[in-house]
Amino acid sequence: MTERTKQEQAVVANLADAGCDKEQIEQFMDFLKSGRKEAGLSLLAEHRRFLLDRYHADQKKIDCLDYLIYKMNENQ
Repeated sequence: MTERTKQEQAVVANLADAGCDKEQIEQFMDFLKSGRKEAGLSLLAEHRRFLLDRYHADQKKIDCLDYLIYKMNENQ
């Protein structure tokens, strides 16, 4: 296995760990191999925004649960 292949596998693993799907990974690797760094960075930024939006939505749900737990404990 060449060093390049190891590096590519590391990038693919990182993207998978970051929650990218197969299509996103393939697209990013195509951008990388064709020297389209800005397009790759744009794809990563888009996925980051998606994850952050999902995180914020989940945080709101947690806040609602925390409030309900607080109110229930307050009424005991």
